[in-house]
Amino acid sequence: MNPVQPAPAGIDSAAVTALLTRGRTLPQPLLRAAVARLAPPMDTVAAYHFGWIDAEGRPADGDGGKAVRPALALLSAEAAGAGPKTGIPGAVAVELVHNFSLLHDDLMDGDEQRRHRDTVWKVHGPAQAVLAGDALFALAGEILLELGTADAARATRRLTRATRALIDGQAQDISYEHRERVTVEECLEMEGNKTGALLACSASIGAVLAGADDPTADALGAYGHHLGLAFQAVDDLLGIWGDPQATGKQTWSDLRKRKKSLPVVAALGGGGAAARQLGELLTADAKKPQAEVDDFDEAQFATRAALIEEAGGRDWTAAESRRQHGAAVRAVSTVAMPSAVRAQFLALADFVVDRQR
Repeated sequence: MNPVQPAPAGIDSAAVTALLTRGRTLPQPLLRAAVARLAPPMDTVAAYHFGWIDAEGRPADGDGGKAVRPALALLSAEAAGAGPKTGIPGAVAVELVHNFSLLHDDLMDGDEQRRHRDTVWKVHGPAQAVLAGDALFALAGEILLELGTADAARATRRLTRATRALIDGQAQDISYEHRERVTVEECLEMEGNKTGALLACSASIGAVLAGADDPTADALGAYGHHLGLAFQAVDDLLGIWGDPQATGKQTWSDLRKRKKSLPVVAALGGGGAAARQLGELLTADAKKPQAEVDDFDEAQFATRAALIEEAGGRDWTAAESRRQHGAAVRAVSTVAMPSAVRAQFLALADFVVDRQR
């Protein structure tokens, strides 16, 4: 199932695959070395989270995620005229921060599955998940500051600002779960913090390490910010209509968690009979214990999803993902860079709004 139609034209699948593979493999030695610094059992907990070992500690070849963020960090170094290796510390730092947030988010959201297997808190317990996340965040700053350059200090400042925004976004997300109504503007602000900020940092951090000036880094950051909003819009669509075999999450996962995601918020704000009926159902759901919502049958979730679609929430969110995609493309077009590098930025933007998981 692909909830975003029509897809952007001209996606270079081979280029995107190569870019993401590089983002996953080139930073691996430094990433593994960083995790190996952690004291037991945090080193084991983090290794399990990254998919390097299974729950029994045996070597594993797990899915390490999409690697969009480290891929962007390497690519941004090339945008500034350096080789991709210049961006490796930045790629590792953003990947550490991203995974710090995943460890904590899975626990806060009660998610039991990530990347098609049990989450860390289910296997190692909540306390170890929190501590491992904290440790990854600390490692991110170490990796950058150990470079000892003025550009590394600039990169660290960008990373810490992005991390603070990410935390702000998660706090907003949690608070919205307890509110009857959230505006589209509030939802976009939250998602800009929660997803856009770290992608903005990822798209600029390699360039900063390569010595790019602030206007260049800011333009690349704007590309990443808009890419993050497009990315999150697609995630919100997949959170309701995604195929569990592709996403690794339960059917109707965001509805089960009563999330005020973009399709829900846009539908409720659209007016009309479907929006009113949806609002009545969700208001009643909010008063139920989570266990009762968990016991809803498929038909009950399907009814809510159908009302969101009828009220326009699905179409609005798909259109928003394309709008943010366009803004990302315009931002990167302002930066002077080799044409081959620009083509990769554009291909990655296309991939984000046409992905399946």
